[in-house]
Amino acid sequence: MTTSPPPAGSPEADTGELRRGVLGTGSLVFMVVAAAAPLTVMAGVAPLAILVGGVGAPVGYLAAGLVLTVFAVAFTRMTRFVGSAGAFYAYIAQSLGRGWGLAAALLALVSYNALQIGVYGLFAAQAQETLADVFGVTVPWPVVAVGAVVLVLVLAVLGIDVGARVLGVLLVLETGILLLMAVGVLADGGASGLDAVSFTPGAVFGPGMGGVLAFCFAAFMGFESTVLYRKEARDPERTVPRATYAAVAFMAVFYCFIVWAVIQAFGSDAAVAAAGDDLAGAFFTVIDTYVGSWAATLMHLLVITSVYASQIAFHNAITRYTHALSREGVLPAWVGRVHPRFGSPYRASVVQSVLAVVVIGAFALAAADPYTHLLLWVNTPGVVGVLVLQTLTAVAAVVYFTRRNPAASTRTALTAAVASTVLLALATYVLVTNIELLTAASTTVNVALVGIVPATLLVGAGLAFWLRRRRPATYAGIGGGGVDDDPGPVPAAAGARAVEGTRA
Repeated sequence: MTTSPPPAGSPEADTGELRRGVLGTGSLVFMVVAAAAPLTVMAGVAPLAILVGGVGAPVGYLAAGLVLTVFAVAFTRMTRFVGSAGAFYAYIAQSLGRGWGLAAALLALVSYNALQIGVYGLFAAQAQETLADVFGVTVPWPVVAVGAVVLVLVLAVLGIDVGARVLGVLLVLETGILLLMAVGVLADGGASGLDAVSFTPGAVFGPGMGGVLAFCFAAFMGFESTVLYRKEARDPERTVPRATYAAVAFMAVFYCFIVWAVIQAFGSDAAVAAAGDDLAGAFFTVIDTYVGSWAATLMHLLVITSVYASQIAFHNAITRYTHALSREGVLPAWVGRVHPRFGSPYRASVVQSVLAVVVIGAFALAAADPYTHLLLWVNTPGVVGVLVLQTLTAVAAVVYFTRRNPAASTRTALTAAVASTVLLALATYVLVTNIELLTAASTTVNVALVGIVPATLLVGAGLAFWLRRRRPATYAGIGGGGVDDDPGPVPAAAGARAVEGTRA
């Protein structure tokens, strides 16, 4: 018997379908930019970028944004023909083969979990400090971190549309306080008059600018997650590419402008020394000086909400990957079920939250520091892993446009795929060779942290080999996203070749 599909926006708990058509372009942009946590990466990391790269640091953010824009041209073109909500791993599976696809899927789960769980350390450290300074209350950091896990879980269960609205409000607040700081600096003319030294060749090609790229690419983490919400987006053929370009462009220009404004606040000749003297408090010093102490206190509070918004966005990305793998039979079916009322993958949310509590508990029992250990050590494999995923996806785009489905290619898309493959491979190399800037750890620790990425790919490849021999039906579905996915309008001339290619 044939049944009619549910109306847009209604969940089907029995089949595990996500709510359809609930996210527009603006909501997708909020999800992506919130994941990057602009206030957090600016106040917490940008001073270090200035210290390492000098006054040319603002251009590093523009460069990273340009590379990711080129990459977006290629992979958003693929979204028209690869309809799975599995995002990167689906593209890799349908271009490079299902073995590579499953390895990428496992790397995506590990990377996004590392990014999300590690940031609980930052949340705990920031909230603990703010509670003590503003309210005179001392709370153990593990209690703060677990409380954040609960808050993220509650909002995730209530549904993606609710989360998007909350993220929109929080994002406006955190970008607003940064703009207020920048306007204050510009209105006063900075420390010694405004200048454009940051954009001169001497600054842009300074000796530390290569290392700055490590921070700059990390500041865009999560930008690719627009494609994860394909099923839940309205008119995904248009909203997903629009949201991706809008998010990357906004972050590149915004980051560049804010970092330049902070350099002006200290003066181009004194900014590097000022950043080195007070890495953690440089932004708060600027806003206190040029706006007022009330604004500095507000910024401290908004850093906490910025981290919380990032946690929500990454949590949603993780559960979408989990849901897609469950629908394909790689993960147990029960973990992919959606809430009967809210249409959210609530079981995946619960599993991810339990994992977060376990990791937090382990670091707490080890008497580890929430910032230098939980944040930096757990985050680093996630940053490297996502950049490797982006590189593999760029390679997959080249293969897809040249071998799997040439009719889907355009000259612009193919050129972007080739260029982004080279640029992202170079960015990955730069990141790994400068990894100590992210971890502040020993060589042994750094090797172990980076080694998690290739180890994860090997485990994923081994799992794919096992599935191919023992569960061929499950193996054949890798990269499809489940039975309810629409693979997209594959051109007739390329259909046979595309189908043949996905058998690899």
